[in-house]
Amino acid sequence: MQRITISIDDDLLETIDRLSTRRGYTSRSEALRDIVREAVTRGQSAEDDDAQCLATLSYVYEHEKRDLARRLTAAQHHKHDLSVATLHVHVDEHDCLEVAVLRGSVRDVTAFADGVTTQRGVRLGALHIIPGGEMHGDHPHEGQPHADGDMQGHRD
Repeated sequence: MQRITISIDDDLLETIDRLSTRRGYTSRSEALRDIVREAVTRGQSAEDDDAQCLATLSYVYEHEKRDLARRLTAAQHHKHDLSVATLHVHVDEHDCLEVAVLRGSVRDVTAFADGVTTQRGVRLGALHIIPGGEMHGDHPHEGQPHADGDMQGHRD
């Protein structure tokens, strides 16, 4: 491991310290390593549109907006090859939160996310891409329960 010295603005250092405290880091070095790793991961996924990834797409939408729930469901069915699972939460009497777990190329996942989050009535949306290399179902115990009882490799 290398030791480096950096110069940083006071305001930015305060931000790092708040982040460190909030996330429970024991040192600034740990926080900075994770920040750099996250930036590298984002950069890698943005550079290679054909790379395979796992992703979560979280979005809040107005469930009473004309035909929106049907359009969102139709979009997921149309791209069923990307969809691994979806969690639906009733936030209040007006809004729903959905979290879609996606698997595919960065290009396809990003295009799907853009198609969902730009719908009229979708208030907020965030896509989190996790570069995944080759993910073709060759997991050694695909479909078999883990010790905690979860099914791995199950696709709805």
